[in-house]
Amino acid sequence: MLILGRKRNQSIIINEMIEVTVVSIEGDQVKLGIKAPKSIDVHRKEVYEEILTENNEASIEASEQLLKQLSQSLNKD
Repeated sequence: MLILGRKRNQSIIINEMIEVTVVSIEGDQVKLGIKAPKSIDVHRKEVYEEILTENNEASIEASEQLLKQLSQSLNKD
């Protein structure tokens, strides 16, 4: 993990496409501004993990449905 010290209004650039700026520091909370192309998804980590969980659950459900349909189709023959 790279650890950088930044002050308010200072930025870092990631891969020439993403700029992360320290907008404010209030107590133990840091507010960041992120500039990125619209083609790049930017999520808080907890939201990203929830998306992954929901996608996995949907994938498992779809797989189970496909297997059930395939089994029913094979049993008809």
